[in-house]
Formats: sequence, C-alpha cells, structure tokens
Amino acid sequence: MPAQASGTVDPAEVARFERIARTWWDPDGAMKTLHRFNPVRVAFVRDRAAARWDRDVRGGRPLAGLTVLDVGCGGGLLCEPLARLGATVTGIDPAPTNIEVARLHAARSGLDIDYRQTQVEDLVADGRSFDIVLAMEVVEHVADVDLFVSACCKAVKPGGQLYMATLNRTLRAFALAIVGAEYVLGWLPKGTHQWEKFVTPRELAEAIDAGGLSVVEEQGVVFNPLTSTWRMSSDLAVNYMVLAEGD
Repeated sequence: MPAQASGTVDPAEVARFERIARTWWDPDGAMKTLHRFNPVRVAFVRDRAAARWDRDVRGGRPLAGLTVLDVGCGGGLLCEPLARLGATVTGIDPAPTNIEVARLHAARSGLDIDYRQTQVEDLVADGRSFDIVLAMEVVEHVADVDLFVSACCKAVKPGGQLYMATLNRTLRAFALAIVGAEYVLGWLPKGTHQWEKFVTPRELAEAIDAGGLSVVEEQGVVFNPLTSTWRMSSDLAVNYMVLAEGD
C-alpha cells in the first residue's frame, strides 16, 4: 500500500527528493539549476528584509537579530547564505536524508543552523513563529496548497514577512520547466515537477490572503541562456517569487 499524505506532506514527493538528496551540494549535479538560481533568491530576501527592518545591505550581517524559517530547506542551499548574513536560521524538511546532508554541510562550514525533520504545521502547533518564513520552490510539491500556505502564514510573527517561489501553471511553464528542463536539457531529474500542481500567482495570493497576510510584491525570474544566469523580471509566466507581509 502506498504511503498516505500526512498534513501537507506528499510522500511521493519526499521519496523523489530522498533519492537525489546526496547531490544537494554538487553544483554540477541534480541541483545545478538551484545553485544557479540561488543568488537571485538570496538577494530578493536580503534586500526586502533589509528594507523592512531598516538595515544596511552593505554591512556584512544585515539580517542579524532576525529569525528565519526555511520550509522545505532541502540540503540547506538557502539556509547557509542567510545564516552568513546574520540571521538565526531554522531549516525544516520531511526528508531525513536532506536534513542529514544539511547538518553535515553546515558543520563543515562552521555554521550554527537548526535543522529539523518536521513540517511547518507541527512548528505552528508548538507555538513557534519567525520574523521571516521562506517556502521557495516548495508549494508545487505539497499535498494541500491552501493548508500549507495557511500554516506558513501562521508561522510568521506579527509584522514579519513570508517569501514564496514557485512555478506558474501556464503552457509556457510546461514547455520550459518540464519538457525543456527535465526531458530536453536534463537540468532536473525527470518527474521533478507535475504541471497540474503548479500554482498561478492569483491562486497563491488568494491562499496567502486567506492566511491573514497580503502579497506586496511579485517578481518573475527568467533564465539567460547566453550567460547561464537567472535574473528578476516582470515576466511571471514561468518562475516567480512573492513577498507577503502582515500588519
């Protein structure tokens, strides 16, 4: 009998990432696309958080004193740079090998990051909340989008921020993110994404609004094949990020 979903966790998605977990820190491996995408994600969070809390991004640790939760942290690709920027970081993931890899890499890098094999609903049930909550490239892998987004919103402290990144449910996203990235170019393992689980910006904004926060910014992210780099864009048709805030 196949494993059943627990809360927002999709067991099939957990198993899929378990199979490639050892490759998280290989910049030329299965996570190559995330390695190239990561500078855009880090800059988006750093700059908007610095503006929210009146910090100078030119300083070495503009996120000092802020608590960050990275939901679906994988091997820690986003946790580590945010910790270096001064944040007190907690990373959670339902896949045990992801957490094992993340802990080992953080220890080797001399970083104090609290990694836990759990899900966001459990942290919320324990009364935990954070200045900044991240769910980057996660929402398209969960079993229940509305429940997941609601839990992420509840994990945000009053006056805090929620960052999410995902894929739009468009034909262009299907062509580029699935056919192109998985089957033609081989950037991602085949089966990484299911188009029907992609989420439109409107659907995500409605779920966030229902959770008590409001989207204040949407940013598309596009790939430049000439430089093999990602950059922010007004084009939300494929990859996009949102920032939501409370009162």
